[in-house]
Formats: sequence, C-alpha cells, structure tokens
Amino acid sequence: MGSFSIWHWLVVLLVILLLFGGGKISGLMGDLAKGIKSFKQNMKEDDDEKDASMAAESNQPPAGNLPGPAPTRPTGSAQPNTSNSSHPAA
Repeated sequence: MGSFSIWHWLVVLLVILLLFGGGKISGLMGDLAKGIKSFKQNMKEDDDEKDASMAAESNQPPAGNLPGPAPTRPTGSAQPNTSNSSHPAA
C-alpha cells in the first residue's frame, strides 16, 4: 500500500502535463539549467578570487613581531650538580 506502481506515476505525470502544459515545464527546466550554470560560474569566480588573494597574502611578511626566547648563558661551572643528597625533595 505504501509503494506506487509505474501506473500510478504515469497517471501523476499525465495530470501534471495537463495542468501545466509542455511549454511551461520545458521553460522551467531551462530556467533551472540557467540557474545551475550561473551558480557554477559564481563558485568558480569565488575560487579564482580566493586563490589570487591567498597568493598575494603569501608574499607579504607576517604582520606581528614576537620576540624569541632570551638566550641562556652558562653559569660558570662546566659540570652540573647531580647529587641530590644536600637538597631535600620539594
């Protein structure tokens, strides 16, 4: 009962053709095709603009300037103190 047979779909198609006529349906399909073409063209233009802006941004130096870590200087003794007996654990 939930599925339609091929005869049901043919009757529905016939009713739609009688209501709207063949000219209106072909006009609607043409308008749909024009809309799809326009959408694809606009998407392609957006991608081209995005690629151009990304190429322009990649040639520019970074905007900010963050200082790096300060260089460390040796403390004077060449060997670090490895004995933990004089220092209690924290």
